[in-house]
Amino acid sequence: MAYEISIGHRTAKIELLNRVGHKALIKVDDLKYDLDIVEVENGVYSIIYNGNSYNVELIRGESSKKFVVNTFSKTFNAEVIDAESKYIANRNQGMEVEGSNQIVSPMPGKIVKIPVKAGDRVTTGDTLIVVEAMKMQSEFKATGDKIVQAILVKEGDTVDSHQVMIKLESIVTEEA
Repeated sequence: MAYEISIGHRTAKIELLNRVGHKALIKVDDLKYDLDIVEVENGVYSIIYNGNSYNVELIRGESSKKFVVNTFSKTFNAEVIDAESKYIANRNQGMEVEGSNQIVSPMPGKIVKIPVKAGDRVTTGDTLIVVEAMKMQSEFKATGDKIVQAILVKEGDTVDSHQVMIKLESIVTEEA
């Protein structure tokens, strides 16, 4: 089975080609690696590759698909991108358009949190609403400097696909 793993700005295709005991043959993108992998304690792995030993610790993140990966000298954030993740990304595509003055639910879900109120000034990256769908939470963020004009839902509400949840107003700056 093949997965995609996102680490920072890099996404790699990972495929387990063969596993017998603690020996594993994996393919990362187009390169094959013959590894000896042993879980030495819960979430801590000893990996031997080409005679070199590596210790890797996996700590589950905010979801079952996100991890903090610790090695001897570095720490990474990693995310497993599977069919469900791709489906959600495809559903979200085009729903948060730069310059849009509406936050629209890409699919049915439940409102988890609304950290803003009508009249608030928000800037790029500010979280406007958190929606849970398919057991995953999605944060919808401001795409520019705006004013929250209206909030059409409340925490705990269920929303339909393509339902407008928040209306925004762009802040117009006048140049002298």
